[in-house]
Amino acid sequence: MSTTSLANDPTTAIATLAEQAAPGLIAIRRDIHAHPELGFEEHRTAATVAAELTRLGIAHRTGIGKTGVVGLIEGGRPGPVLAIRADMDALPIAEETGLPFASTAPGLMHACGHDIHTATLLGVAAVLKEMAPRLAGTVKLVFQPAEEGLGGMAAMIADGVMDAPRVDMALGFHNQPDLPVGRFGYVRGATLAASDRFDITLTGKSGHAAAPHTTIDPIMAGVALVAQMQTVVSREVPPLRPAVVTVGAFKGGTTHNIIAESCLIQGTVRTLDPMTRDLAEAAIRRLCEGVAAGMRVRADIKYRRGTPPLRNDDRVLDPAIAAVAAQLGAVIEEGRPSMGGEDFALMADLVPSFQLRVGSGAPGRDDRLHNARYQPDEASIPLGVQALSRAALELLS
Repeated sequence: MSTTSLANDPTTAIATLAEQAAPGLIAIRRDIHAHPELGFEEHRTAATVAAELTRLGIAHRTGIGKTGVVGLIEGGRPGPVLAIRADMDALPIAEETGLPFASTAPGLMHACGHDIHTATLLGVAAVLKEMAPRLAGTVKLVFQPAEEGLGGMAAMIADGVMDAPRVDMALGFHNQPDLPVGRFGYVRGATLAASDRFDITLTGKSGHAAAPHTTIDPIMAGVALVAQMQTVVSREVPPLRPAVVTVGAFKGGTTHNIIAESCLIQGTVRTLDPMTRDLAEAAIRRLCEGVAAGMRVRADIKYRRGTPPLRNDDRVLDPAIAAVAAQLGAVIEEGRPSMGGEDFALMADLVPSFQLRVGSGAPGRDDRLHNARYQPDEASIPLGVQALSRAALELLS
């Protein structure tokens, strides 16, 4: 459809364009789903994105942040630059859906719905390309690699994704299976947590299990440390400031009758505000020092800060949620923060940003992200296209 034949009413124009694009977007989503790729390996997915942007006549660059793609739509009038971001990577999960377009890559699956995200942003690209004369500003389409803990957004920022032209504000989105398809959600302020990781190695002195007094047992020290780390949240963090300390791995020893030389403790710390983030790290370091002194082990800690908390900015949130309501009706509701992490937070740390929750829960199902049987409702794609396209139109009005 050409811009000359679009309805003057933006609601009708966007709905018509999204409906026309839907079959092709679903086909693209299924193709990407059948060929999942891990972070920084999204070569086929990036090529699919680039080919679609070429078909739409949208200027773009590839290889941003290794395998990222960035498209650019110039509006009809001068104005700010709005980035809209989608992630493209899959997870190391063996799919169990039985779908006809299930993963053909052993042990890999789009279990977080990034295939939905990629198809949705391509739909937004198609709509906004047609509506470009109505935009006062520029849309930067950001197809990001390696969101799943591998630093994709950091790599794109290092490659200049926020520049040339300089980004002034950003929209992100994520499919949400606990919201039924057709519903949307938002959170004011901190919506997702900082996600930090620790690797603690406790080294003692190995020996025979029959003579424990001649050894220094790192496993006993590790058991004590794991128990003590649970007091970080229960006894040190203020009760109204959410935090989670999780030990996900405890590795030590080789057999029944040998006291180990060392053990490894690995885990994560999730917090919603900088004060709690600092407090939790300091407490874990102090507890390691205490166990080392009290139980005669050597404690070596590697503490790596990951993504910061993702904070929604009302300057982008308010016009965006108003736009969703104007386009689709009373379908958007305020929700609660999640302790999950998301590296869109790195972009949100640089410019005012908002991440929209897009309902993807299919009728009769109770799906969860990062699950081998996850089946988001594909109707969320054209609905997400409408919501994000209208938000972009309002933000660049």
